Amino acid sequence: MYALVDCNNFYVSCERVFQPQWNGKAVVVLSNNDGCIISRSDEAKALGIAMGAPEFQVRAQLKQLGVKVFSSNYALYGDLSQRVFEILRQFTPCVEEYSIDEAFLNLEGLRVDDFHTYGLQMKSRVKQWVGIPVCVGFAPTKALSKIANKIARKFPKQTSGVHVIDSDEKRTKALKWTKIEDVWGIGFRLSKKMKDRNIQTAYDFIDPKHRAWIKLQMGVVGLRLVSELEGQSVLGLEAPLTEKKTIAVTRSFPKALNDYDALRERISTFASVCAEKLRAQKSCCQTVYVFLKTVDYPDGKRKSRGYQQLMTLPFATQSTLTLVQTAVHLLTEIYRRNPDLTFAKAGVIVSQLCPENEKQFDLFEDENPKHLPLMKAIDAMNRKVGDRKIKLGTQGEKTWNMKQQLLSPKYTTRLDQILTVKCQ
Repeated sequence: MYALVDCNNFYVSCERVFQPQWNGKAVVVLSNNDGCIISRSDEAKALGIAMGAPEFQVRAQLKQLGVKVFSSNYALYGDLSQRVFEILRQFTPCVEEYSIDEAFLNLEGLRVDDFHTYGLQMKSRVKQWVGIPVCVGFAPTKALSKIANKIARKFPKQTSGVHVIDSDEKRTKALKWTKIEDVWGIGFRLSKKMKDRNIQTAYDFIDPKHRAWIKLQMGVVGLRLVSELEGQSVLGLEAPLTEKKTIAVTRSFPKALNDYDALRERISTFASVCAEKLRAQKSCCQTVYVFLKTVDYPDGKRKSRGYQQLMTLPFATQSTLTLVQTAVHLLTEIYRRNPDLTFAKAGVIVSQLCPENEKQFDLFEDENPKHLPLMKAIDAMNRKVGDRKIKLGTQGEKTWNMKQQLLSPKYTTRLDQILTVKCQ
């Protein structure tokens, strides 16, 4: 049996943990640079606040309706997410962190007399220990547990936030209820094609007459999904990645930039963070990729265009000095060809990663050997004092330099922002 545990309106719930005065009231959380709405409370949904709506377009509506607005606080959300996952590991060691607010649990081999009661225990413990409300769906497969979780979320009074699919009767009823666009792995474009073939629900999807067409459109992935919805488990928990194959640091700017020095500061910072991440996972990279994007609104429609440059180094590196120097060189090439453009987003991506103890040396050209002890000393000092106090001269004061006018404190990751309790 599998379980899918999903945190309800996760970003909003994280904000409410430390500001409970917003419980039961309309709350939304914005994306980077306070751009779009990415999380809504149930109360905000009931008011008709659209998911993904640009903040500037609904600003007057939010104010008129009295909706509380927060900037995204990813340090807080990530910390609370890990606390939730650690609690779930008390119920089974087999946990797949599917996203920041979702986890699959494999309960095979565990003796559970009543899954509904087991799910209520999960809900209660997470709520009591972390303060985050969750819903739990149990089923014989991962795909069915997704559907079970949707039912638990949709009908909280009838299910108490926990739903179990443990019979063919319940499975059939759930599949008939689930719209095809809500099936795990079915995207918007694919669902349109399926509706054209009169595949309206998950139950229609597993009809044998559609099997050949599904194989043609989705290949073996589609056939596996059919098996999952029929109750045959073919998708196990995925092992966590011990290291990334590429590392990307990208951000939109609070306002569009044309000034070279301002762009160099951003690119230097992004390359520096890439180097930190490489050293954290004990890897080196050999390819550096820099891109800049413009954003225009001709005829009121958003149009983006990208400009990029890539370089493969003669040796693998994890040095901040080398990566920043390379990234700034690539930026200079892009800017030299497009000096009149205004850029809204930039990023640095490093690839061709290898373990630091398997680095191949170049016979004629290699990195200054003093870089390695210098990077170790900088990392040790930054870990001790925090906030990346030691930086290169080309980096700015702020690492991310984003527009976050409505940012809440980092209650659990910064000692200087921890809650103060006054006892009388």
